[in-house]
Amino acid sequence: MAYDLEEQEKLDAMRAWWERWGTLCIVAAFVLVAAVAGWRGWQWYQGHQAAQAMGYFEALQGAAAQPGEESDARIKAASSTLRADFAKSAYTSRGVLVAAQALQQRGDLDGAREQLEWLVKADHDKALTPLARLRLAGVLLEQKKYDDALAQLNNPPASFAGLFADRKGDILAAQGQNDAARQAWSQAVELLKNDPISQVVQIKLDALAGA
Repeated sequence: MAYDLEEQEKLDAMRAWWERWGTLCIVAAFVLVAAVAGWRGWQWYQGHQAAQAMGYFEALQGAAAQPGEESDARIKAASSTLRADFAKSAYTSRGVLVAAQALQQRGDLDGAREQLEWLVKADHDKALTPLARLRLAGVLLEQKKYDDALAQLNNPPASFAGLFADRKGDILAAQGQNDAARQAWSQAVELLKNDPISQVVQIKLDALAGA
């Protein structure tokens, strides 16, 4: 009898505990399961997005390696899709740089400029934005848009200061501002003194001195 009473007390205690905490336990378990499922779903989505972006990037690279107007259209189409659907993917920033270089080499300066302007404005990849600015300044130089080109070279990051100074010298020389170009190139040589590129800049300086 005492045993039955003890068992009944335990059952009553368990029933009371469940009435108080049961619903909370069920909710907590549901939240945990939902969180795990959500995390796995997010990981799958991220992997799926990365795989798709990589596919468009590879298609863009393939088109860039082929000549012809059809390839030009494929380059622009792949880049457009990357920018529209995968803007923050690392593949997109690199794909836009590939597209810009290919279009510039093919003489489509407006197309190259549009690619680089997007990359600079989006600024999704902090490591590549300075390179995009440098290349954009080069495209604008080819288009003789000197003021716009110089504007891209303001406030250079330390790691690009020498290259920015070199490009600034190119623009100033194209404008006939030889003294200012000499100053920019001299700065570039100093900043790039441990880089083989400094030898190329020095040749420009020597040519300017003999002009």
